[in-house]
Amino acid sequence: MSSPTQVLKSCGPKLVPFFKSVCVYFVLLAEQPSLLTACFKCLPIISLIIFVLLHGMSLSEEYTYSRRILTGLVFSCLGDAFIVWPNFFLLGMAMFAIAQIMYITAFGFKPLNPSLGIFIFSLSLLVLYTLMPGLSGVLTIGVPIYTFLLVTMSWRAVSRVLFFKEPWTWTKLCSCIGGIFFVISDTLLGLHHWYHPMPYATVSIMLTYYAAQLGIALSAVDSRENAKSSVKQR
Repeated sequence: MSSPTQVLKSCGPKLVPFFKSVCVYFVLLAEQPSLLTACFKCLPIISLIIFVLLHGMSLSEEYTYSRRILTGLVFSCLGDAFIVWPNFFLLGMAMFAIAQIMYITAFGFKPLNPSLGIFIFSLSLLVLYTLMPGLSGVLTIGVPIYTFLLVTMSWRAVSRVLFFKEPWTWTKLCSCIGGIFFVISDTLLGLHHWYHPMPYATVSIMLTYYAAQLGIALSAVDSRENAKSSVKQR
């Protein structure tokens, strides 16, 4: 298993395009719907897609985790593009819903950690209760469904890290942090659009969103070695 220092040396150069594209996005911060805006918004996620691919990809079982993370990033990228245009917001949400499903299947349901699930879902119900008065039409159904998938993803991401029960890897910690940041980002987005507008909303939403996707992408670095270890333990 690679140490954080080793990974920083090997992965750092591969993440340079991601950090550069994030900087470009925030410098320009274009909010008008256009193909150029969509391109700048999607570039960081495209960089993460390439990052995951650079760590190897095939149809073998040992790459199952990486394939699912990659697929989630691809659908997230599509979601980013569609959401640029308000008329395609629902389609964008559908793309992100598929991305959450892919992340859930990647993280799995072992260990289950039901107490954490109850806690996280209880908090999500409070957020939904706050947002529901501002929703209308299809959103009254779509937002709760997406919230369920988002919260499930974060539950599974956090559950992978058992700090006091067994040795945990830095890659699992990355997915844990990524899952938490994803919830923060989408919660801010929901509150901004359907509860009360917030100052500097785009900056806070996108900063936490890119941090979330970075953490999830980094979790694929040692996935092949983790798969091999699991096979040996069977």
